[in-house]
Amino acid sequence: MRLIPLPKQILKCGRLSLDLSKPHVMGILNVTPDSFSDGGAHNEKDQAVQHALQMIEDGATVIDIGGESTRPGASPVSIEEEIRRVVPVVEALSQYDVVLSIDTSEPQVIREAVKAGAHIWNDVRALTRPHALATAAALNIPIMIMHMRGEPTTMNNLDQYDDVTLEVIVELQKRVDDALAAGVKAENIMIDPGFGFAKNAQQNLKLLQEFYKLNEMGYPILSALSRKRFIGEALNGADAQHRAVGSVAAHLMSIQQGACMVRAHDVKATHDAILMWQAMQQA
Repeated sequence: MRLIPLPKQILKCGRLSLDLSKPHVMGILNVTPDSFSDGGAHNEKDQAVQHALQMIEDGATVIDIGGESTRPGASPVSIEEEIRRVVPVVEALSQYDVVLSIDTSEPQVIREAVKAGAHIWNDVRALTRPHALATAAALNIPIMIMHMRGEPTTMNNLDQYDDVTLEVIVELQKRVDDALAAGVKAENIMIDPGFGFAKNAQQNLKLLQEFYKLNEMGYPILSALSRKRFIGEALNGADAQHRAVGSVAAHLMSIQQGACMVRAHDVKATHDAILMWQAMQQA
């Protein structure tokens, strides 16, 4: 597997910054009752904050806070409820030296979260909601633009590709171009190929095998495949709670091919694996 050097870029995140020339772990904090792997585990503020602090201790430099599940078939929540779930957690964590990302597609949610101290907008719908592009440009914060077709309720019916990697790149580029045209700065853009979103198991594996091709777009890359169903299938049907080793292995494959950030449930295992990988690179 080819080794791709990480970008020599500093991502500005308010008073903080991330050196993208080394890989970062984004710890997943779902403040939801129905996320596919950990729904209900951290949906109270105190539980969520304690889990975030543990992930920071374990090596996360970014905490990704989500108030609405995007698992296949997930039910939408109101904007008011999403704000109620997310903003108090942001306020509590903003006193710590950790970058806070918000997993939302709603402009109103990200505006309220940024007021409370959030730094990054992680949008699985790639700024397609009304006013999202204008909001992204106005906030002038880093934006994660992810590939997905349809919605969580429909995406599993939209996995028809002739060449999954090429088509993901083409469709991602369209969303990036729209963001740039709306005034989003190029230095604020990161891309995410959207493992598990409108892609079946074989397509996800092919996308991982050809992950290096995403570097052609010229933007820093987030790899978010933690505990995904295709990993469970590769592990002979392992459920979500038994996919940590497979997730770590797949994230390392992403990093070797140019991912500068990985979104993980199992932060310590992922961080330790990266330390080992870095030690090998420096030997």
